[in-house]
Parts: sequence; structure tokens; C-alpha cells
Amino acid sequence: MPTIRKELTVAAGIDRVWAAFRDTGAVHRLAPGFVTDCRLEEGGAARIVTFANGIVAREAIVDLDEAAHRLAYSASGGRLTHHNASFTVTEDGPGRCRIVWRADLLPAEMKPAIEAMMEQGVAAMQRLFGP
Repeated sequence: MPTIRKELTVAAGIDRVWAAFRDTGAVHRLAPGFVTDCRLEEGGAARIVTFANGIVAREAIVDLDEAAHRLAYSASGGRLTHHNASFTVTEDGPGRCRIVWRADLLPAEMKPAIEAMMEQGVAAMQRLFGP
């Protein structure tokens, strides 16, 4: 099963960055230009995410760990038969954070497309928070 890992360091404190991730219904504000809309369903247990490329995905919120600054979710539908992903935010010096985004997926043939989308997401977050 392919795993994709993206990592970036941003010029923002952990409180600001984690606040953006923990607001699970506002992904479009976390990654503007990459995500164009997001709405919560099932009392916040899932969200419908619309990407700039037109893809619409349903994501179940698997875990929101405040202490670990970790958000885990699982996407369903489309050509993916398996997709689990997580974001972890850690301090990286004064006023800086490291964001690690991991995704496990099947089928393996989808890796290039998902990796390209994740690269766009990383670029959007980098623009939002600063290098």
C-alpha cells in the first residue's frame, strides 16, 4: 500500500496553525485555492470537500487529538478503494511549526494523482502561513 508523506515548516505559532486544522469544517480557509468549499455532515463526524480541480470527496473525521495536535480522516468514493490520512502539527522553534501530512491509499495507481493534489495543498498552506 503506497504511503505519501509531505512535510512543511511554516512561519506561524502552533496555536494559530492548530486552530486552522481543528476547524474541520473550514478546510477551504486552511488551503485557499486548493479547496474551494467544505461543509460538515453527520454532526461534524464527516465533511464534504470540494477541490479546485472539481473533485468532491466525502471525508470521515476519524480522530481529532487536541493533545497531540493530530487530525486523522478517511476519504471515500471515487476511484480510491482505501484512503486514510492525517495531519500532525508540532512546534519548530519560536513562532514556527512543522506540519506532517500522511496518506495511505489504494489502488497504488492513484498515488501520482493523490501526491500531486497533496503538493498543491502544501503550497496553499505555505502561502497562508508563510515559509
